[in-house]
Amino acid sequence: MDNNPPTPCSRGSSVAPAHGGGTGIRPRVVPPDVTVRDVLPRDAIPSIDDPTFARSYFGDPGDEVIVVEPGGAPARAYPVRVLSYHEIVNDRVGDRPVAVTWCPICGSAVVYDAQVDERELTFGVSGKLADDALVMYDRETGSEWKQPTGEAIAGDLEGSTLEVLPAPLVTWERFESDHPDGVVLQPVRGSGEDDPSPREIYDMAPYERYEAGEAFGLYGMRGEGERRSWDRTDLDAKTVVLGIEGDGEAVGYPLPRVGAAGGVVTDAVGGRDVVVFADDGRLHAFEDPGLAFERVGDAEDAFRADGTTWDLTTGESADGRRLERIPAVRLYAFAWQDAHGSDAFYG
Repeated sequence: MDNNPPTPCSRGSSVAPAHGGGTGIRPRVVPPDVTVRDVLPRDAIPSIDDPTFARSYFGDPGDEVIVVEPGGAPARAYPVRVLSYHEIVNDRVGDRPVAVTWCPICGSAVVYDAQVDERELTFGVSGKLADDALVMYDRETGSEWKQPTGEAIAGDLEGSTLEVLPAPLVTWERFESDHPDGVVLQPVRGSGEDDPSPREIYDMAPYERYEAGEAFGLYGMRGEGERRSWDRTDLDAKTVVLGIEGDGEAVGYPLPRVGAAGGVVTDAVGGRDVVVFADDGRLHAFEDPGLAFERVGDAEDAFRADGTTWDLTTGESADGRRLERIPAVRLYAFAWQDAHGSDAFYG
């Protein structure tokens, strides 16, 4: 895959028992031996810096999109199909500059507030990988940022951390249903008269093969570098995880563990009560209002609590209430473990 950034991690992932959810203190652990390597020239993967939006989308109903909901404006969908070839979209949501980011190797979807100490930043793809994770750089200072964590790992802003914004991952079909007035990011390639179609240019087949394969990291994506090992048996390396951080704690919620708990888990992260829901391949986190949620029959996306039904994707109830969505990071288990250690999982 010529367009993917990245670099193999020089170490295998260590194994330790997963932490039991809901009890005790889970300190945030940042492994000190991060390996950064050059893979491509800077900006070889071009960010989208002047995004345009419309109602129509060229992809499939089941394509995943990252959703940003500006207050007082139509919701915006950023298709993973497009992001896989650009990885960063620099945009504005109202008065706030944001960076919509995606690392295909890590399966990492994160939207960041693109401000540090009231300074607005714009981001590009550095061509480097930090333990197989996309390394972004900001054009204002040249500092380098690890995409799944939002941490500056080199440059003038080293040690700074970007703020994660709530941004769920849903299907395009679901986005259209939930947001009839919503708009979607338009492709920046394939619009010329003699160009191939956007579907040909933004071909997901190589990424789908990576997702389905056993190998992970740069080697799994491109067959380059060192093949990493994964020795734990409780989770696969590419298990989908929703990561939540707060007040020095970091907890990753693996999709199969939330599913095994009936599709809903309540917990506390950094003193904040959270409820995490699982639907068909996706996870959603909200502030826990202290309700007892129970799945409604065989419904995949509905729960009942406090005398009404709740949609686990939107957090909305049939009587008009809405849960507060919590900022979270969607990524693969190996990337979460690289960033936070082997104990930083629920269950």
